[in-house]
Amino acid sequence: MRELPRGTVTFLFTDIEGSTRLLRERGDAYADLLEEHRRALRAAFAANGGIEVDTQGDAFFVAFERAKDALAAAAEGQRALASGPIRVRMGVFTGEPIRTEDGYAGMDVHRAARMAAAGHGGQVLVSESSVRLVADELPGDYALLDLGEHRLKDLSAPQRIFQLAGKGLSRDFPPLRTLENRSTNLPAQPSPLVGRQSELAELIQLLRRPEVRVLTVTGPGGAGKTRLVLQTAADLVEDFPDGAFFVPLVGATEPALVLPTIARTIGVHEAGGLSSAEAAAEYLRDRELLLVLDNFEHVLEAAPLVGDLVSEAPGVKAICSSRAALRLSGEHEYAVPELVSEDAVALFAERAKAINHEFRLNGDMQVVAEICRRLDGLPLAIELAAARTKVLSPQALLDRLDRRLPLLTGGARDLPDRQRTLRDTISWSYDLLDETEQSAFASLAVFAGGFALEAAERVAGADLDTLTSLVEKSLVRQRDDRFRMLETIREYGLERLVERGDLDDVARRHAEFFLEVADSGSDAPNEWEPWLEQVDSEHDNLRAAIAWARDRGEARLELRMAAALGPFWEARGFLTEGLVRVREALASDPEAPAGLKAQALKFGALLAYKQGDSAVARDLAERLAAVADDCEDEQILADALNSMGIVLTGEGRFEEARQALERSVVINEQLGNDISRQSNLHNLGLISLNESEYGRAVDELTAALELSRRSRQERHVSNDQLDRAFALIGLRRWAEARAEAEEGTRIAQRLQWRENVAYGLVALVAVAIAEDEPERAARTLGQADRLTDELHLDLTGYAEQARVEAREALRSRLPDDLLGSLLAEGRACSLDEAVADALHE
Repeated sequence: MRELPRGTVTFLFTDIEGSTRLLRERGDAYADLLEEHRRALRAAFAANGGIEVDTQGDAFFVAFERAKDALAAAAEGQRALASGPIRVRMGVFTGEPIRTEDGYAGMDVHRAARMAAAGHGGQVLVSESSVRLVADELPGDYALLDLGEHRLKDLSAPQRIFQLAGKGLSRDFPPLRTLENRSTNLPAQPSPLVGRQSELAELIQLLRRPEVRVLTVTGPGGAGKTRLVLQTAADLVEDFPDGAFFVPLVGATEPALVLPTIARTIGVHEAGGLSSAEAAAEYLRDRELLLVLDNFEHVLEAAPLVGDLVSEAPGVKAICSSRAALRLSGEHEYAVPELVSEDAVALFAERAKAINHEFRLNGDMQVVAEICRRLDGLPLAIELAAARTKVLSPQALLDRLDRRLPLLTGGARDLPDRQRTLRDTISWSYDLLDETEQSAFASLAVFAGGFALEAAERVAGADLDTLTSLVEKSLVRQRDDRFRMLETIREYGLERLVERGDLDDVARRHAEFFLEVADSGSDAPNEWEPWLEQVDSEHDNLRAAIAWARDRGEARLELRMAAALGPFWEARGFLTEGLVRVREALASDPEAPAGLKAQALKFGALLAYKQGDSAVARDLAERLAAVADDCEDEQILADALNSMGIVLTGEGRFEEARQALERSVVINEQLGNDISRQSNLHNLGLISLNESEYGRAVDELTAALELSRRSRQERHVSNDQLDRAFALIGLRRWAEARAEAEEGTRIAQRLQWRENVAYGLVALVAVAIAEDEPERAARTLGQADRLTDELHLDLTGYAEQARVEAREALRSRLPDDLLGSLLAEGRACSLDEAVADALHE
């Protein structure tokens, strides 16, 4: 056998599509078919200079010195199999793999295999790295079709993929089996999973067993638990029709936040009086879905809640990463072992190459193997050590370990040995930092859930050069414009921060910085949505800041932050959390200034109203009115009247509500506050809609819309237009109703405001029926039903009445089987598709 090529190598991976089905159908004859397939492919490989690296079952792994030879072999192999029952998928990938004693290792091998797995029988997929080498060398009867960028199931960033087309090759295939075509939020990873293939196979096999509902992957910090469970989920995403969802729990600072975090991740919002737990349970009950719950160890008290959630949903499973088991009945635990030698060496080499592109193992394989053994095969420890190769040779690195590790035994005696070793490894890395870097590293540990550069500079005193150095040394990770620490490293950093006596000072700067973030919300045009997005990304830090203020008795800071975040909690649906925070902060600071107290009470009342707790909403609105009376502040009085109007409307006391809102309109007009007056007018329009006074509603909502447009508040514009559309529907002014409903829905869709999209779709259903488009109306109604179900959204009376009347009209105009089919079609399509259909786009 010829020696395997080194340097730049092109891999060809093949396997049979539907081999299990073929075996079942063909029985004993399958063995003959399999052998014919092997002979045909081996002939193609040999004719083009390919060398078999490995053969397992029906799969081949072949190496080529030249990319064009790999493509020629793939084309010949596909033509040889074209007339038979066996269909083979193939992937071609060019890279610089790590040459080992037995073959190859490293990310290039994994990406080649993943590329093949993304295709279909008869298809040849080609990497961009291969295309660059053959673009000018393809025969005239072959071409490479650009299939665009796709995320392979190795969770890497999107890769551009091409398809080989030409003589004797099929051209048309279904969509690739990539993550874009699956319902998932699994995050991209900086590199494919190195090693862990046996562990991965075991976890997949476990989760496919019907009795395994909760699987907990345990191990010390830095053992690679998160990466392993993510890859398991990626490989299983096709097993769960409703998707696989990654739920990072690092920002859940207390057990009570676990279920709201899960609900938020899967797109469930509080509504109609349902708590997050109830809404999530209701949503999951009929789903087939995989939850990936990461970093569970600090919220173990929430384990029974997760157990109940899964037990009530027979199609749902959970895989968790945790340093400790959840101790649930029926839980299956899988302890992550250390990386075996070859995989550990491959990981070290890959990370060293990422730090230093000139790094090569060459004759240092045994030295690196010894380094990995000394580090107990822990992935994080190996990565930290590999980062040192930028300045140290493997031998120098091993010598340093020889002198250092026997002395590093200061970890707590009740900690597992590996955790003590990892702590020592981090300590060693920390000791290599200069004083400026050590100070910044410790201070950065105060951040929860990541941070941006400005925050690092102002809170931790870490400038760009220092931060870059920490990233290069694998103590901080970077993705786009965000930085973060692994939790194990962050815990170590917090210990150093306490040791240095700086924790309180840094934590105060952290809280004051994020108070500025919370306070920066503005009603100014074009600033509202960016603020919401910023608070979304910093929510964990804001939670940590509130918790610190509460723990330290900083009542004024706590209330200022809770009051400032009220609009965010309302807009993003964190109703329970927001209401709890507001009420706690109000109780902590009874002597707060009237304006601050009023702001917190105003949003607290709104949160309680939207949550469906009318008693608490009324209490907070009445307390707001009392504040207005005490301080004789006209703006606070106007806000109090508006809040009371909302509460009274919810209670069905329309006349009292109207009186309160009309008083608020007069005050806001005198004060020149158009934003608050818009809210008054909109709320008056809702009363008129609920009383079926459609002409009056049009007038009030038109006045509100003029103010919304003047202040360029897109959320308010959408709200006004959609409710105005319902008023116009009541007046049978169909063309005007469609125009308002279409524009209001477009804005809501652009803002990803699914609640308002649902209202827009219901309005468009009514218009479509009036315009004699019953089939389009039925499809749109199907999507509206799906949205309201997923959001647990109780439509306001007039909107629900429109939906009921539309359903009755459709039943009278369409046969039952056709109506059922159209409703199902609308429910099954994506939200973007449904909106485009409803808008005739």
